[in-house]
Amino acid sequence: MNLILDGHHYKYELESLANMFFHENKVRVVEEKDFSQGEYLYTSLSRNMDGIITLKVVTRLEEKLREEEFQGRPDKTDPDRFCEYHLCRMLYRQLEKATGISLAWGMLTGVRPVRLVYRYRERGMDDKQIREHLHRDYFVTDEKIDLLLRTANKEKQILDLSRPESFSLYLSIPFCPSRCHYCSFVSHSVERAKKLIPEYVTLLIREIEYVAPIVQKLGLRLETVYFGGGTPTAISSKQLEQIICAVEQHFDLSHLREYTVEAGRPDTITMQKLEMLKRKGVTRISINPQTMNDAVLEQIGRRHTTAQTIEAFQMARQAGHRNINMDLIAGLTGDSLESFCKTVDQVIDLAPENITLHTLSVKRSSQLGQHAKSFYLQEHQRVTDMLSYAGQRFYQEQYLPYYLYRQKNTMENMENVGYCKEGTEGYYNVYIMDETHSIIALGAGGVSKLRKPGGTLLHRIFNYKYPYEYIERFDTVLRRKDEIVKFYDQSE
Repeated sequence: MNLILDGHHYKYELESLANMFFHENKVRVVEEKDFSQGEYLYTSLSRNMDGIITLKVVTRLEEKLREEEFQGRPDKTDPDRFCEYHLCRMLYRQLEKATGISLAWGMLTGVRPVRLVYRYRERGMDDKQIREHLHRDYFVTDEKIDLLLRTANKEKQILDLSRPESFSLYLSIPFCPSRCHYCSFVSHSVERAKKLIPEYVTLLIREIEYVAPIVQKLGLRLETVYFGGGTPTAISSKQLEQIICAVEQHFDLSHLREYTVEAGRPDTITMQKLEMLKRKGVTRISINPQTMNDAVLEQIGRRHTTAQTIEAFQMARQAGHRNINMDLIAGLTGDSLESFCKTVDQVIDLAPENITLHTLSVKRSSQLGQHAKSFYLQEHQRVTDMLSYAGQRFYQEQYLPYYLYRQKNTMENMENVGYCKEGTEGYYNVYIMDETHSIIALGAGGVSKLRKPGGTLLHRIFNYKYPYEYIERFDTVLRRKDEIVKFYDQSE
């Protein structure tokens, strides 16, 4: 499928929009007027001597030609944004008619749609006006607008807690007992990479020791600590405690609002690890079933059972953990609507403080490509119904949405949402997604995101992705961390 750009450079938004309708056939952006491929999407911009612009969108899909044109003067404050918006709007309407797919998020393509709510409120709009704008201008459904408004209200409370000198610390433990079929994270199974773990732990502690004086010198204030991966509890209790002790020894934790460890896989959780985490001051853990259907668990490559999830959760309660998150995924292979609804109900019965609901990210697989439109429409409805049921049940049980983001290639371009009981919000999740303050990431695959107080510039520092790279090139990892000082010293 060719997306033809003629007379303009609005590649990113138009390509992103088109790909939301063609999961089975990735759109190829071209600038030459090639209509020989049969099906195409044509977008053009032209201007006359009087400053009048003509925007045109022509689509040829399934041998049917559609055309729409707009003429007028662009908005003087931001003419590029004006033209891009109207081209996207015309393209969306045509693709909606051609495919029969109406997207719940309309023509919104961004990762953080909640920012639109903040932008509208800064202009003095009330919720009724915001609702009208989102529905009229972007074709967003009432259900998603409700979700946005609820999320913005709760999220804003967390964002307001961040101070100019705040930062969060992320530590990567990139090991898992096995690799889940849907996983896109950089992680190594313990079975294959076990021999790397002792050296990795040693070097991660050295990175902690190297970075701590830097943040102390800069006067940064540590707000949240987050152990992710991978599965941090895939390593031994002793190894995990060594890392936690290093954080405790070298960083000032006196202002800490939250300390999270992703326990993650139930088959890595023991009472010894849970008691150690509680003893060392961890305030939030995750026990992630993804599904409570054993057949689906087997299909996706998770080597644990529903019974192990329940057992791990009960052990965590016995160990004194009172802020537990559980991750679920809508749209997993082999999961029916009925099965997913049972999963939601079972997790609610356990009464975790947090439930994070993800939408499966669609890989451009051969299965999807072979079944094309009919397959997608079927999956689209299944996932839509799953998310709708979960959202309703969470509201009924007083779980409130507190952060929301979207990923490319998710089923029906849907969202990932964190729900929580009042007062148990996951602060780090909000800070990392909103990029409110600096996130300093340590370990393999870690990406530091630096933001100065009151500044807009965002600077990234990348660690090597894989554990063996991190180990082999550790000196370079440390040298890159010197960029933290350089970033804070430079003027915007």
